[in-house]
Amino acid sequence: MKDKNPSRLTEYGCLVIFLGLKLILSFVLVNSVYELQRDEFLHLDQANHLAAGFTSVPPLTSLFSWLIKAFGNGIFMVKLVPALMGAITILYCWKIVGFLKGNLLAKCLVAVACICSSLLRLNTLYQPNSFDVLAWTAIFYYLLRYFDQKKAKYLYAFAVFVALGFLNKYNVLFLIIGLLPAIIISSNRKIFADKHLYLSVLLALLIISPNIIWQINHHFPVLTHMKLLRATQLVHVNRIDFFIGQFLFFISSVFILLAGIGSLIFYKDFRKYSWIILTYIITLIVFSYFKAKDYYALGLYPVLLAFGAVYLSRVLAKRPILTGLLFAFNIGTFIYLLPLLMPVYSPDEIIAHHKRFERVGALRWEDGKNHELPQDYADMQGWKELAALVDSAYGKVNDKSTLLIRADNYGQAGAINYYSKYKNINAVSYNADYLYWFNMDKPVKDLILIEWAGDEDPQRKREQPLFDKITKIGELKNPYAREKGAAVFLLEGAKKEVTGIIKSEIEEEKNDH
Repeated sequence: MKDKNPSRLTEYGCLVIFLGLKLILSFVLVNSVYELQRDEFLHLDQANHLAAGFTSVPPLTSLFSWLIKAFGNGIFMVKLVPALMGAITILYCWKIVGFLKGNLLAKCLVAVACICSSLLRLNTLYQPNSFDVLAWTAIFYYLLRYFDQKKAKYLYAFAVFVALGFLNKYNVLFLIIGLLPAIIISSNRKIFADKHLYLSVLLALLIISPNIIWQINHHFPVLTHMKLLRATQLVHVNRIDFFIGQFLFFISSVFILLAGIGSLIFYKDFRKYSWIILTYIITLIVFSYFKAKDYYALGLYPVLLAFGAVYLSRVLAKRPILTGLLFAFNIGTFIYLLPLLMPVYSPDEIIAHHKRFERVGALRWEDGKNHELPQDYADMQGWKELAALVDSAYGKVNDKSTLLIRADNYGQAGAINYYSKYKNINAVSYNADYLYWFNMDKPVKDLILIEWAGDEDPQRKREQPLFDKITKIGELKNPYAREKGAAVFLLEGAKKEVTGIIKSEIEEEKNDH
């Protein structure tokens, strides 16, 4: 039978509009001058090397990459996957509001709050972060349902999302660290007497076990990765900036966010949900202690926005003018801040508005220094140009079966593999997962070498005794690219010892890892 309830049909219609808007904005608010971002290339290449684990990320992203590849591996599909994850996150927020008996106004408020925030930017990048936020939101939703109805199915759904979150990004462990004490000190501690909790934990362990076994067999590369991350990136993280960033991410939706935090603390109807605000506080403290990047905590916010939306919908029930002003502030502020939140400006336009970007810290990179462009934007420039240079060298080689293409870093290798006009060009690097993807079945006769602009041997004096001929094909000239000045060399006629040298360098790098 058809649903003849007009209000329900209106709700469904609004939901479809918001989800569609979310998807559309994820595409139209990205300037066409930008290419894919360096991390996206690595994730896409993992589809060609499916495994139970990788040195850079857990294996779930590689399965999404496999699906993208099955659908043609085009830019549209690459962008659609994170956009869909963002849309599903909004759907879960909608469901949380429904669970709290929120009306259509509350549902519209939370949808607008999610869309008009940094979550929109997050969902334009094919990285594990979009599913991370989705998994955290689903985890909160299923716990809310379980604590309300005590039905085992919600525990199992909770366990599945914890497991999928783990297989997507180990970051979900921080949420569990925050949840455990928050639940223990609340009345919901009775969960620990439910046998289904332990069965659901077993289910989660079963799902993640292939990756755990992989980590054990490979001597826990995640620990080495975290150590490297802390030494090169997290060392520049300022704890005060971390907490400031939490509100800057949702500056347009700040009233809804503050209402969510405040209502969970002071509103009597929400007191039984105090475990959520405790989880929020504990998790932020843990993140701060480890000097985590501010966006690691983004998964905490959709549920807070849902609570804030419900509370404000009750407060504003008979105040249409204030309701209109709230929507106007949320949407208007987002539109004003749009160039800072989304890559709508070209590099030239960003440089023209340099001071505006600098004031909000958008030009500060992970090295702690200010640059001309935001780091993500510089990481979305010059890749096609680099691939074209490599293609030029590749075309000069007669026997492709004995050719090795070695890039300086994973971004270069992945971009070459993605943008090259040659299928299966198979560029590799001593960096990230590419270190384990070398094919050394045949002796190397020719080598295409990509070196970064700061290389100390631009004349390739080190390689001259090992090859008959060395030709510099060119260098990347895009002034806005992070890889500006990266040079491409074609080294022909390798001596017999070259293959052995490369193999020993690979093993040395693996041992260092």
